[in-house]
Amino acid sequence: MSRQRLVRRRLTVCLALVTAVVTVFGLRLFQIQGLDARAYAAMAVEAGTSTSTVPAPRGQILDRSGEALATSADGMTITADPSMTAENAPRIARILVQELGEERLDYFETIDALRTPDSRYLVLEREVPAEEAQQAVTSVREAELTGVFTEQETLRTYPGGRLAANLIGYVDGEDKGVQGLERQYDSVLTGTDGSATYEVSPSGQRIPMADSTVKEMVPGSDVTTTVDRDLQWYSDQRLADAVRSSGSDWGLAVTMDVRTGQVVQMSQAPTFNPDSKESMEDANTVSRFVQTVYEPGSVMKPITMAALADQGKVSPETQISVPSQLVIDKFRIADYWEHGQINLTAAGVIAKSSNLGTIIAAREMDDETMHDYFARFGFGSTSGVQLPGESQGILPPSAGWSRANHATISFGQGVSVTAMQMIRAIGGIANGGVMVDPTVVEGFVDADGEKTPAKEPESRRVVSKEAASMVTRMMEAVTADDGTAPAAQIPGYRVAGKTGTAWRVNPETGTYVRGQNTVSFVGFAPADEPRFVTYVVLDKPHSDAGGGSTAAPVFHDIMSMALERFGVPPTGSKQPKVSQEW
Repeated sequence: MSRQRLVRRRLTVCLALVTAVVTVFGLRLFQIQGLDARAYAAMAVEAGTSTSTVPAPRGQILDRSGEALATSADGMTITADPSMTAENAPRIARILVQELGEERLDYFETIDALRTPDSRYLVLEREVPAEEAQQAVTSVREAELTGVFTEQETLRTYPGGRLAANLIGYVDGEDKGVQGLERQYDSVLTGTDGSATYEVSPSGQRIPMADSTVKEMVPGSDVTTTVDRDLQWYSDQRLADAVRSSGSDWGLAVTMDVRTGQVVQMSQAPTFNPDSKESMEDANTVSRFVQTVYEPGSVMKPITMAALADQGKVSPETQISVPSQLVIDKFRIADYWEHGQINLTAAGVIAKSSNLGTIIAAREMDDETMHDYFARFGFGSTSGVQLPGESQGILPPSAGWSRANHATISFGQGVSVTAMQMIRAIGGIANGGVMVDPTVVEGFVDADGEKTPAKEPESRRVVSKEAASMVTRMMEAVTADDGTAPAAQIPGYRVAGKTGTAWRVNPETGTYVRGQNTVSFVGFAPADEPRFVTYVVLDKPHSDAGGGSTAAPVFHDIMSMALERFGVPPTGSKQPKVSQEW
């Protein structure tokens, strides 16, 4: 065989071998890329990619001027892969505890967690400020240790601390609203999370410049309240001081625009701090404005007089003979001061807060009529304010009333209310007989900045304008020098108001506790052109406390601030003199 034929044969064999190898590889590549492409792509993703959630920030809760009352900040969740951390658990735990503090992580519990068997993922700590979390993980990596990671999340913060806490509410560890506006508008405030999928190295580190897939998150919408932050802060401080100085169990103060129903401040004491999680007991986190019911006492007398005036049965000058006492269904009823037979006008009955005079006047109405007027003023039904867990209060059906029930309900005992029901009702008198439902939300702003106004609060006429005017004149006599609350006077303004002192009910026995009272004051100004109504309640203050001496000064300070903040000028008219006796 010639040398040339031998070379040719060898070339042929080599070519055949190369062709066979290329064919095999080609067929295999066709199988991978064509027939089994999806399966192998999925295997590659599972082996070399990581998907993390991109949390959508929760919407803000803002005051009426756009100041943040509740907002969200960048945070991190620190996680670990126990299959990577088990061997060096003590060293990793020591670094994490040093960086994050013992109040966040327990050293020995962290070691146990880092050694969790048959696990590739666990959460070590949530809600860590982003800078702290990143520093902790960096310290672990600088020690040439692996297996500790971070995931982005948002932290709920409350810049004002205790400011309006019972209105705003708070969120739980899952960023879900628990109380207040956080709960009421949880679905509005909650955004839609996104996600990010990217390639990672065997140690779990993201590979720079590698492919990634991102699904954009959608932030939650903001909720703009009707509250004025500065007025709220001042009212919170003033109420807290009154609760401390009077030894009260708790107190409330609410101010509402009588024309629009917008609540411009809602204060409660004691309260809590949703930012630092201080004082988070149920007694402090409950929204007493709508969830706590109590017997209102004499602040209910203007409602009784409004019902009578609307029927043409009473005016400020109506003459009423008031006995020293009454015995009804074997119950002795008297006024808070001792007196014999006295002659008071209807205005005098309100000014001096006579239970007996109110009972005598209310006899002009039968049970059903009186019940219907109280129901018309919203008692026995929710106020319509946008807060969760609102109580309807208790207005017993008139069919079951005794003579004693008719008598005591007329002056605010034997009926239970919430603060929002009470301020709405008195607001109806201030607004010329038209009652407007209270509202705490002005509108919403979505992630694109588009604004949506809140639903307009409902309003309805409850008594005639003339009846409301007559009761306003009666209530102005309360704040006169010879009334029960001269401390409510505001220089330059006409002020109408009413004191309240009611026996407290023992919730366990359902009986009255003598010597324990709920005292209050409700009033509006300017009385001749009403803009705001403020209601102050103090529960179980010291025994000599009264609505005029204890609650009225708080009203004076908060109402004065509200008139100043909103630029409401004095009308210049003088408070009319109304005869109290005849």
